[in-house]
Amino acid sequence: MAANRLAILTLALLAACGGDRAASMAADSLSRDLQRLPVDSSATFSDQAAATPVPAPAAPVAAKPKPKPKPKPKPAPAPAPLALAGGTVVATTVDREITSKTDKPGATVTGTVASDVTDATGRVVIPAGSKVTLTITEIHESENKGDKTGKLTLTPTAVEIAGEQHALDGSAVALERTLRDRKTNAGDVAKVGAGTAIGAIAGRVIGGNTKGAVIGGVIGGAVGTQRAIETQDRDVVVPANSRVEVTLGGTFTR
Repeated sequence: MAANRLAILTLALLAACGGDRAASMAADSLSRDLQRLPVDSSATFSDQAAATPVPAPAAPVAAKPKPKPKPKPKPAPAPAPLALAGGTVVATTVDREITSKTDKPGATVTGTVASDVTDATGRVVIPAGSKVTLTITEIHESENKGDKTGKLTLTPTAVEIAGEQHALDGSAVALERTLRDRKTNAGDVAKVGAGTAIGAIAGRVIGGNTKGAVIGGVIGGAVGTQRAIETQDRDVVVPANSRVEVTLGGTFTR
């Protein structure tokens, strides 16, 4: 409607100013304008810029496969137990003196291991300083001159390692065993006296006189003295700190 009014107003102005020809041209133009199809004023126009085209989504990238976890290493095998074969020799030193004068069968004494005792691979099984318990199973003094050693038997029963006791089987030998003479006692005097009396009796029987008895007594006394010397008791002695060799009777394991 506003366009029609503007056209009529324009036509009027042209007519007033330009005459008939101008009016005719304006009327013709107006007629053509009026014959145009009406414009839909309700139509809306978009004054926004054209939408930016959305790119097509990229093809998904294939995920890299996760690396397989490495297998856990197997635990190291437990070390073999510490062991010594039968026949192994353990060098010890006895901690106190052993003597048949005071010690009796069943008494015990300790020995100190002198040096490390190792297995075939070099591992220390019985360290130096460990304590070996030795039981005196037999002990007796020497009773005659021909006996050079007397009787002494030591049996190892246990070894203490780092405060822990381990059973021990084997035998032990005292390498520095000696005999020590005892002082003359009543028994030795009796042996001399008996020899003298026997000699005197023999003299009287043989000689029939006092002189024979005296000579027989002297001879008997000498025989008695010799007998006393030959039968004098001598104690078996193992000095303190002397060497005792322990030999294992079977496998020792700890």
